[in-house]
Amino acid sequence: MASVRQPLESGQHGGDCLTDEVTATSATTISESVRLETEGDVALVIVDNPPVNALSSHVRQGLFDGLNRAVSDGAKAIVVICDGRTFIAGADISEFGSAMKGASLQQVQAAMEDAPVPVIAAIHGTALGGGLEVALCAHYRVAVSSAKFGLPEVNLGLLPGAGGTQRLPRLVGVPMALEMMTSGRHISSTEALDNGLIDEVTATDDVAGLRAAAVAFAGRAVAEQLPLKRVRDRDDKVAAAKGDTELFTTFRRSVAKKARGFLAPEYNIQCIEAAANLPFDEGLKVESKLFVELVTGSQSAAQRYAFFAERAANKIPDIGKDTPILDIERCGVLGAGTMGGGIAMNFANVGIPVTIVERNQEALDKGLAVVRKNYERSASRGSIPAEAVEQRMALITGSTDKADFADCDIVIEAVFEDMELKQSIFKELDGICKPGALLASNTSALDVNKIAAVTSRPESVIGMHFFSPANVMKLLENVRGDKSSDTVVATTMAVGKRIGKIPVMVGVCPGFVGNRMLFSRGAESERMILEGATPAQVDRVLFDFGFPMGPFAMSDLAGLDIGWKEEKSSGSTIREVLCENGRRGQKNGRGYYTYDPETRESTPDPEVEQLIKDFAIGKGIEQRTITDQEVLERCLYPMVNEGAKILDEGIAIRGSDIDVVWVNGYGWPVYRGGPMFWADSVGLAEIAEKVQQYGESLGGRHWELSPLLRRLADESGALHTFTN
Repeated sequence: MASVRQPLESGQHGGDCLTDEVTATSATTISESVRLETEGDVALVIVDNPPVNALSSHVRQGLFDGLNRAVSDGAKAIVVICDGRTFIAGADISEFGSAMKGASLQQVQAAMEDAPVPVIAAIHGTALGGGLEVALCAHYRVAVSSAKFGLPEVNLGLLPGAGGTQRLPRLVGVPMALEMMTSGRHISSTEALDNGLIDEVTATDDVAGLRAAAVAFAGRAVAEQLPLKRVRDRDDKVAAAKGDTELFTTFRRSVAKKARGFLAPEYNIQCIEAAANLPFDEGLKVESKLFVELVTGSQSAAQRYAFFAERAANKIPDIGKDTPILDIERCGVLGAGTMGGGIAMNFANVGIPVTIVERNQEALDKGLAVVRKNYERSASRGSIPAEAVEQRMALITGSTDKADFADCDIVIEAVFEDMELKQSIFKELDGICKPGALLASNTSALDVNKIAAVTSRPESVIGMHFFSPANVMKLLENVRGDKSSDTVVATTMAVGKRIGKIPVMVGVCPGFVGNRMLFSRGAESERMILEGATPAQVDRVLFDFGFPMGPFAMSDLAGLDIGWKEEKSSGSTIREVLCENGRRGQKNGRGYYTYDPETRESTPDPEVEQLIKDFAIGKGIEQRTITDQEVLERCLYPMVNEGAKILDEGIAIRGSDIDVVWVNGYGWPVYRGGPMFWADSVGLAEIAEKVQQYGESLGGRHWELSPLLRRLADESGALHTFTN
């Protein structure tokens, strides 16, 4: 008799960590990641493939052999369960595009579905993607209350390729399957139980209790001769949707804005339509065909690249894993405006108390009221529980005295973008904050080294560039100063992850990575409307490329009068001319476009086009027809060129980091990977040639060809894989 030990501590992983002094009659190694144990007449096929039990080839082969071995050994029921912190979390993405090894997932599924004895999937952690597709082939499913379930393949430009599109609707119904599969949303055990995805939630949430509950369920299944229910044979939950074209049409309309430009959501919908209207095996053929189209297509390749690029961005080559990080228990935020309030919310959201300081009580009260309104709006939408509003507000303490930052472990300045102002603030913080406190500036373009230089502790100073709205946008562009310590760099990256951001470390230069590249696009956009393109044409070309909006629509949204002062206006730029003509953007319904007061729908304005034309003629600029292709090239090619310069200067660590910045902070369509990835797909030789041509005909620093771009083009190299 082999004794099985206590579960390991959270975060650890071991081959026998699921049980609590349970005795097993046998333990047989099936593969490097799967073993077979028995408890009486119940066989347990146990997966142990850390860290997330991904469906690697040896896992699939082990499951297939283990299931067959359990049947041949005479088990009366089988439990499929996992060691470690989670059930099978999904496919092994690193194997995508490689030759198939071992048993296929479909063979594993058939071994489960067609087993002559009850098969129970015991789920803790997450059952996602291929993991859930495995669980769907068990006859019954038991889970701990904290488990999560989902088919998030859409986020990688894919659809579930192992029957998930056909089985999930048969358990939860077509409407819920549509929502889950096109959003990639994870659902809780409670929601899964209520909708028929699982059959039982355990009384305790520990994995030892899960094993005991699953074995007990298996025993009842045998004793009560419960039917061997194959999900593939169930049609009751899809029958109502058969032939209901309006259901699918309505759903497509509901996700049209979010799914714009993406192939995977539509392909998922088509598969669920097949589940509703076709026999199971015919539906599988539709799924297989569409899966192959996606997995071999450019969109999924780009989205899978973006997935790995985000993870690579966490690695700073000269910062070791053993670098100590600061213990952040209290945060200070200077400024309760849009940025400061949003930054404070990020910390309160994860339970970190925040002290937020404003210049006077009126500004403080206004800022805190906006924070409360944001939380209440989230609660009304169901994004957070109703009780979370007061819980999170209680973590935010308002003040008008910077001295209240004295006990904060990190202080983030979020005031107006002015160097003298920021330097004066950091001098004050230097005298207030405790030794070792991390001092961060939310600057979007200013020199962090100059800010750090006014303090007695430049090693504690770093940039943390949040994006507006800071409580929503995922990107955190961390800016490493020349004297920022390793601990401060490591802490900043760790804090970013802790508050739910996607942090990227960059170096100091005007505009850093994102805004520096944006400047070149803005310069060409403004130049083109003087040459004959219209704001609507430029915006449309970029919108059709996949951006949420173009530069002129964005300017209207932000407000054309930001930083504009009527008494100093000289009519020297188009923006000044528009402001002088009473055009402020969306805020007053008139900017580059006119806006419907009810719907905010924009309409190109002939008056604006005439103002631009008159301004251009006054400057002696010749008008001509500009093609959409030229608009695209002149907007995006200088960005690529600037990105190459940023890499060459060592401002970004890797080309993929630039892509992470642009996908998560500036709306670059993820299905195009990012500007560096996209440039490589277009061809660096073509882009280098065009940059040189435009530089000769147009001039401007942003058209000066990057030496790195020239070299990589000549050597058939790639920007997105370039690493400093």
